[in-house]
Order: sequence, then structure tokens, then C-alpha cells
Amino acid sequence: MSNHHSNKLTPEQMLSQAKQELQTGVGRSVKHDSAVKQVCGEAVYIDDRLEFPNQLHVYARLSEHAHAKITKLDVSPCYDFPGVAITITAKDVPGLLDIGAIMPGDPLLADGKVEFYGQPVLAVAANDHETARKAAMAAIVEYEELDAVLSVEQALEQEHYIDQPHQHVRGDSQSALANAKHSIQGSVHIGGQEHFYLETQISSVIPTEDGGMIVYTSTQNPTEVQKLVAEVLDVPFNKIQIDMRRMGGGFGGKETQAAAPACMAAVVAKLTGRPTKMRLPRMEDMMMTGKRHPFFNQYHVGFDDNGRITGCEMKLAGNCGYSPDLSNSIIDRAMFHSDNSYYLGDATITGYRCKTNTASNTAYRGFGGPQGLIMPEIILDDIARQLGKDPLEVRKHNLYNGMNGVNGFGQPLSDADQGRDTTHYYQQVEDNQLPEMIAELEASSDYHARREAIRAYNATSPILKKGLAMTPVKFGISFTATFLNQAGALIHIYTDGSIHLNHGGTEMGQGLNTKVAQIVAEEFQVDFDNIQITATNTDKVPNTSPTAASSGADLNGKAAQNAAQTIKQRLVVFAAHHFNVTEEDVRFANNHVLIRDEVLPFAEFIQLAYFHQISLSSTGFYRTPKIYYDRDNARGRPFYYFAYGLSCSEVVVDTLTGEYKILRTDILHDVGASLNPAIDIGQIEGAYVQGAGWLTSEELVWNDQGRLMTSGPASYKIPAVADMPVDFRVKLVENRKNREDTVFHSKAVGEPPFMLGISVFCAIKDAIASLADYRVSPRIDAPATPERVLWAVEAIKQHSAETTRATAEPAELETV
Repeated sequence: MSNHHSNKLTPEQMLSQAKQELQTGVGRSVKHDSAVKQVCGEAVYIDDRLEFPNQLHVYARLSEHAHAKITKLDVSPCYDFPGVAITITAKDVPGLLDIGAIMPGDPLLADGKVEFYGQPVLAVAANDHETARKAAMAAIVEYEELDAVLSVEQALEQEHYIDQPHQHVRGDSQSALANAKHSIQGSVHIGGQEHFYLETQISSVIPTEDGGMIVYTSTQNPTEVQKLVAEVLDVPFNKIQIDMRRMGGGFGGKETQAAAPACMAAVVAKLTGRPTKMRLPRMEDMMMTGKRHPFFNQYHVGFDDNGRITGCEMKLAGNCGYSPDLSNSIIDRAMFHSDNSYYLGDATITGYRCKTNTASNTAYRGFGGPQGLIMPEIILDDIARQLGKDPLEVRKHNLYNGMNGVNGFGQPLSDADQGRDTTHYYQQVEDNQLPEMIAELEASSDYHARREAIRAYNATSPILKKGLAMTPVKFGISFTATFLNQAGALIHIYTDGSIHLNHGGTEMGQGLNTKVAQIVAEEFQVDFDNIQITATNTDKVPNTSPTAASSGADLNGKAAQNAAQTIKQRLVVFAAHHFNVTEEDVRFANNHVLIRDEVLPFAEFIQLAYFHQISLSSTGFYRTPKIYYDRDNARGRPFYYFAYGLSCSEVVVDTLTGEYKILRTDILHDVGASLNPAIDIGQIEGAYVQGAGWLTSEELVWNDQGRLMTSGPASYKIPAVADMPVDFRVKLVENRKNREDTVFHSKAVGEPPFMLGISVFCAIKDAIASLADYRVSPRIDAPATPERVLWAVEAIKQHSAETTRATAEPAELETV
């Protein structure tokens, strides 16, 4: 070790001699830690891992009926194939059969009956995947068909629910509707969405000498996989170790439904004593696993001459599939977000949890929020058409009050504006930035000039019609299941000054590991490259919450910061004592530690601390403050804060074919004080396009037997490069820290921008509405595929012709 006492330069002079200024803390655009590996194909996913000797491969035989009793199950033909090690059915599971996430209802393998087309009935393990598949298909399975419920409407009619309906009530909506000057009613189907992660569900399992398992799995929820694998094997949780370095995409689809392949592989590994892997082929993955919940939503709304809502009733009916999964929380979040950014007056929101004989639908980016949040956008467009107003003007009339004591138009609050800052579940909206954000985007996007130009274009263009829409987003951040708002982390500093970081979040491409490492780098004031991020592992950080609800960086970043600050405080106390200075004299900067007149390189200081027996390791923990919710009374503060966004999209629609193109999109999004602007902008761009895909091209189709027909990329269309806006402009809100004490006052960015894609749906409807001089609101279900757009165009044309006939004079009628 060099003699630090020989240094005669001042701390400032020493720092000025550093060759490279520290540029890798928070607020900087550090590249994704796996970016180079992913681009070069060197990033290791589960299927890239070297196979173990004697490894088995599992294939599941799926049900061919939506609802049926299993009358015969003969697996003996499976063993006619060389290389088959074992075939398992429900009776072979050593422990619990049910792997339901919160409530029971999800048997690992069908037990006596099947409840959806694609439910696993048996699984075969063989030396290779193809042999396992052939053997599984050779099993003899016979059924007695039962009546199936295949639609939300059918479930509503039969009151076929996974749980009872729930309501949010504010005021007297019935009286408000009866006394409203104007009212509208309607209904809309909001389609589901396939996660279409690049890496399908997969797990690789290795038996351990003590009867446990090491599980390599692609999951957003390592602790839940640990719990369920332990339960199906009937062993304590501490026997199961989950290792998860990265996923090839998740989007919510691996929050609960990664458990089934892990559990099947674990059962096989337990019964054979051999390493086992289960990787779902794309078609089987799409048929076995749940999607975003399709919804059937109904509404009745009263409003005044300005379009301001005075009373509202909504019925949100989610298709949960055959089992509870996470549906209760998902329907709740849809209800929470059925206001989006608007005060709904006296409101009654009812959420229905419909049970159908389809795969159990599950978490998906936004977690039910988008299916509720789109409703006021549809409603306000309808109001604008009825009143002959610009939809943006109507939206401003309905916004929650702004954070600076202004209304939606940025004007000081009038008497009529008072009290318009509380949601229908009684959480106060304290920091609404949308009035000022709308003013900014109106100007930067030239909204009003383009609106007039589009009207002029449509008046002279008989076939191609343009549409424009600006829609906001207010999205609550926190798990609605309050206990999940917690996280842990682990930090070691080694004697060479290098730092090991582990936390409970999972990396699925969103840059979580990079952000958390930046937070630790910022605390210690060291280079990002000095920090090694390791796989999420239940041996290091236990009892983790899923990486979901946009809370990955909020929770795990705070936990890592807590661990870093614990070690840092130890080091400060040590330095103050060792160098006989005050704690205020000790600071960390630019890979060095400054101790009054002494300057030590970080690594040298760490080694000194080690020689003086200072602990260089710490766990960290964080739980979100302030949140609470009384579900019985539908009141509380379920969200720590709100994130805000705004998008303006322009489209052109071919009225002869129903095809359309996004011409330009302007986005202004609130991420608080950004931890990493480049990653945040990438998340916003990707979320917007995924949201637009949900509402335009991504159509799920089942036949009348309950079979998913869109079970691969040939029939299911996710957005591609050609579907991107021709002109795409994204900007972060500047100089606006999160008022809550989040990590460095940042805001979540994973889910909120998904709903910016709603502007595309509204813009398509705006283009169609131009066919009736913007006085008729098109009726169109989501996704707005070209076929549905064409049907809506024809309906508007027919309506206009009928209106013309009804109002024409006799002489004119002959011409018509």
C-alpha cells in the first residue's frame, strides 16, 4: 500500500489530475449492461447454457377440448419410444398439485378434467425434445365433453365468476345521470394481447445432494417459483435455489406463468434424479399461457354543454380465463384507472371477474390499467362528436386540477373547479402536471395548425383521410397488493475496491440492472464498470417481490441504495476515527475518498478499512411508505405517486381498404429526475409501439371450440419496423423531480408509456369521423384491425347517407 501521508497536493488538485471524470452515476445515459453481449449474440439465456450429462427434455401433451372430463388416460404407449425416461400425470406429483399464484385453481397437470383447450394433461421426459414430443402424442387420452363458457357476455349472463363483482362508488351516479343535460351510452370490446417474448417459457433444473433443486428459469418472480417448486416436491423452501440472470422479454407473462415449466421439470428431476429442462415451443407457449385480459366494457355518462362529465357509470368485465391467477388485482387496477386523468363526477365503477374456459389470463404491461384507462378516452371522443367540439378541448374541461392551482386550461381555479382533485377511490391527485404538459405539447407539436390542415386535407381527399388525437396518461405506481411493495439487496466490496451487487429485481431487457448499478455507483462515487451485477438469486436476496407494476427500479434501487449507504456510513465513521477528523470532513468523489487534507484512491481506502476490520458487506431493504387501501370500503391511497404522459399521433386511413399508417407521433413523458435518460426514452418508445400494437394489429382469435387460432407469428401480428411512426419525437419532462422520496426523485417508466399508444386508436377514429363532418363517433372494437376500420368506415358512410335522406327535401331526395 502506498504511503498516503506523503501526498502534498490539496484534495482539489488531486482530483483535477484524474484522467477521466466520473460519468456513470445517476442521471446519465449509461448503456445497458448487457447491450454489447445482446447485439453480438453472447448474452446467455437459459437455452444457451451448456447441457448437463444425462439431461432430460420435457414436452407436455395439451388438452384438445375447452371443458371435458378425462375418461381414459393411458401413458403406456409413451414408453415405446427409445430414450423416454418417464411420463408424469397429476397423480405423480409428490407434493401439492395446485400452483395457483394467490388463490387455488391452477393444477400443474389436469386432474380428472380439463378446463381450457391447451391445458397440460401429461408430460414426457426423454433424451431429446423431439422424442419427448412424439411420445407424448402417442398417449391415449379420451374425453367426455362438458358445456364450455367461451365469452365474457356468456359469463356475465350466467354470473360465472372467479370472484364476486366489486365496486368503487363516489356520490350518487344515478341521480347525476338522471339530471344530466346530455348523456351517452355505449359498449366496447377491448381485445387481449399475447406477450410474444422472444424467449418462450423455459426452465432448467438440477437435483442437489440434499433433495433440493437448483432452478435456472426465465421468470419475473423468482421467489414464487421457489415456493411453488418446493410445494410440488414437498420440500422446505430453503432446499430450492432459483437463479435468474436475464429474460428474453417478459412483459408480465413471466410473473406467474413461468412456474409451470419449472415445476414440471422439477418433478421429473425429482423422480429420475436427472437434470431436466423444459422449453415451450412457440405454439405450445401461446396455447398454454394466458394473455392480457380481454374486456367487455359498458358505459353511461352524463355531461354539460362544455362536455364536462357530471355523472358516470362503467361496467368493466374482464375475461379471467379458467382460474384466478392475478385477475382480482388486475380487475381492481382497471377500475382504479377508469378515470385516467379526469374527474368523473358522481361515479359508480363495477368490476366483473368473468370465468371462461380459456387459458388463465395474467399480468401484462399495465396490469389491467390500459383496459380501464382507455374508457374515458373513448367516452370523451363520443362527447366531442355529439357536441361538435375538438376532443382536446373536451379533455381539458375534464382534467383533474393541476398542481399549481390551475384547471385543465392552465387558468386559475374557479368556484366550479374546486374539489376536482380526488379520484373515485378517494386518493387525492396532488401533483397533476398535465395542464402544463398539454400546453407544452400543443405548442411543440403544432396541434391546432395541424388540426386545421387535416380538416382541409380531408375535405378534398375522397379516399385517404387523416386523423389526429392527443391523449394523456395518469398512471398509479405501486403494487395494488400492498405487501408486495418491498425489496432487498446485497452489496459486497472486495479488498481491491471492486463491488458486487445483487438485488431482488429481474432483468428482462428493461435496463433495471443498469439503473440499480448506477445508483450504487452514485453513492460510492465510483465508475459504473467497477460494479459487477450478478444473477438474481434466492440464496442471496430472499422473499423478493415480482419485477412488475413498474416498481423494479423504485423498490430495488432504494434497497441497493440502503445497502450502499450502510457500508458508506461505516467507512465514514472509520475514516473520521482513523484520521482524527470529523465525519463532515470525509467525502467520496471521482473514484477517490477525500479526508480533509488526505486523498486516497477508493481501492486503497477500502483495503485500509479491511485491515482495520471494517465490514464491507451489507444487505439493504426498502418498503414503500404512505400507501394503504381499504378494499371493503373502496377507499385509500393505493398508489405512492402518479406518473404522467402525453402523446399526439397523426394517422392516415385508406377508406377503401381500412389500412392505415402512423405518420407522426409526439410524446412528452414524465419520469421525474431520470436515472438514465437513454434507457427511459427507449422504454417510452418501445412501450408506445407495444401499446399501439395492442390497439391495432394484435388480434387474438379463438374458434367456437375454444382453440386459439392465432398461435404463432404467421397469424398473430406484432408491430414491426414498418408500423413505427414515420416521424417519431420523444421528449422527457425537464426539471421536474418526483415530489415523493423515490430513489433520487425518479419516477417509474416501465408501464405508464404503454398507454400512450391509445392516441393511435383515437386518431384512427378521428379519421373515420371526418366522413361525417366529425359529428358521429365511430363504433369500433379494439384492436382496430384494417377489417374493423373498414366496417366502421362503411357504417359511418351508411349513417351519413341515411341522415341525408331523412333531412333532404323531396326534390333533393330524388338526386340522393
